[in-house]
Amino acid sequence: MSQTFFPLLLDEATKGFRSGGPFAHHYARGKLGTDPIFREMLRRGLLPAGGRLLDLGCGQGSLFAWLLAARRLYEQGQWHADWPAPPRFRSMRGVELMQNDVDRAADTFGRDHPVVRVEQGDMNLVDFGQADVVTILDALHYFDHENQNRVLRRIHAALPEGGLFLTRIGDASAGLPFHISNWVDHVVTFARGHRLPQLYCRSLEDWTALLTGIGFAVQSAPMSEGKPFANVMLVCRKHG
Repeated sequence: MSQTFFPLLLDEATKGFRSGGPFAHHYARGKLGTDPIFREMLRRGLLPAGGRLLDLGCGQGSLFAWLLAARRLYEQGQWHADWPAPPRFRSMRGVELMQNDVDRAADTFGRDHPVVRVEQGDMNLVDFGQADVVTILDALHYFDHENQNRVLRRIHAALPEGGLFLTRIGDASAGLPFHISNWVDHVVTFARGHRLPQLYCRSLEDWTALLTGIGFAVQSAPMSEGKPFANVMLVCRKHG
């Protein structure tokens, strides 16, 4: 990767969070600057263009800021030469349980953004509507297995044939790296103002079996980038 491109993209993606206060800005820089899944979804060209994106558990909308910044740099001719063109979505809808995060998103994007809408809600209860891409990054393990099954089936129903569900899970069969991942998860969750949750985890094999049984074709890729974690990205496409 170009030594200058990634800092440029990070600056472009996080500058809007200054209006949400120091926490919003520093959290966005930490999340987008160190978490490899944001870079990899662009580098690998995983997200289709022109559709509707639904991000469940979206926090303050960091993913949306990242994708909008990528598209601006691409249209300005400042894009990475070896990466595919970043997507331009018709709509980006986020659902977030914590009102503080929703408020920070409103400060960042405004309340009448032409593409981005972040609303307060529980992904177990809200209507998903129809989407072309659904993402859940590091949130499925916060609710019990029955609700996990229900949410995943509803995601499948919300997607068209060939639609994409992108998520990241912790592999409960990974031993010590899994326990380290959970400890870090608790720390970050507490820092964002959430209560410390009970976690409902599964092995990679169990996640894959569940998603395949629902009707997804599943591909997996490690997503910890040298850190002692057990994070795995699941790229799931609806079929049948």
